[in-house]
Amino acid sequence: MTKSLEHTEIARDQSAVDAAVEREYRRHRMLRGRDLLLAILTPVALLALWELAAAFGAIDARLFTPPSEIVERGWDMIVGGELWVHVVATVGRLAAGFVLGAVAGVLVGLVMGVSRPLRAAFGPTFTALYALPKIAILPLLLLIFGLTETPKVLSVAISVFFVVQINTLAGIVQIDGRILEAARAYQASGWKLFRYVLLPGATPSIMTGLRVSAGMAVIVVTAVEFVASNNGLGYLIWNSWQLFQPQTMFVGLITVSIIGAVVTGLIIVLERALLPWQHSGGPRKKGKEQ
Repeated sequence: MTKSLEHTEIARDQSAVDAAVEREYRRHRMLRGRDLLLAILTPVALLALWELAAAFGAIDARLFTPPSEIVERGWDMIVGGELWVHVVATVGRLAAGFVLGAVAGVLVGLVMGVSRPLRAAFGPTFTALYALPKIAILPLLLLIFGLTETPKVLSVAISVFFVVQINTLAGIVQIDGRILEAARAYQASGWKLFRYVLLPGATPSIMTGLRVSAGMAVIVVTAVEFVASNNGLGYLIWNSWQLFQPQTMFVGLITVSIIGAVVTGLIIVLERALLPWQHSGGPRKKGKEQ
C-alpha cells in the first residue's frame, strides 16, 4: 500500500513537472514569435510614417525621397543592370579584403597569444596602429600602388585585421589557467594543446571579432569608394549626391545596409555552426531533449 502511494506521488510530481516544462516551452515560443513580429513590423511602420510625412509635407520630399519612389528607382536600376555593376564591385572588394584581413588577424592573434615575447614586442605597436583611422591610410596606399584595386582591398583588410587580431589575442589570454594545467596534466602539448584547448577557447572571441569587423569593413569599403573609385556603391552614393539625385543616393544607402546585414548574418550562421552550445538555450519541449 505504501509503495503504491509512493508511486502515485511520484507520478503526480512528474506530471506537474511535465506541465511546467510544457508551459515554459509555449511561453518561450510565444516570446520568440512576438520578437520576430516586432522585428518585422518596426521597420515597416517607420517606412509608412516616412511615406505619410512626405505625402503630407511634414518633410521635404525633395531631400527625403518617399520610400515608394526609392523602390521604383531601385527597381529601374536593377532591371537596367546599373545597380548590379556597383554591387559586384563593392562585394568583390569587401570579400577579398575581409577574407585577407580575417585570416591574417586570426593567425597573428593566435601566434601572439601563445608567445609572450611576441606579445610584448608587437602589442604596443598594434595598439597604436589600431587607433589610427583606417581611411587615413588610403593616401599612402594610393602612393604605393596607384589607382588600382589593391589600395581598396588593403584598406578593408587592414581594418578587419586589427579587430580580429585583438579579439583573437584576448580569447587566448583569457583562457582559464586551470584549464591549461588540466590539459598539460593529461600530456596535452604542442599541436594537441592548440587544437583541443587554445583554439576552441578562443573561438567565441574570434567570432565576436569577425562580427564587429564585418560592419567596419562595409564602412571602410564605402568610404574608400567615395574618393578613390569610379564604380561601387560608395561611388554611386557620392556621385548621386553631387548630381542631386536623392532617389539614387537612397538606393545606394539601402543596398549598403542590406549587404552589411547579409555579411553579419552569414557570420552568425557560421558562429552557430562552430559554437552550437552557445545557442542552445531556452526550454525544450518534452521528447526533444535528446
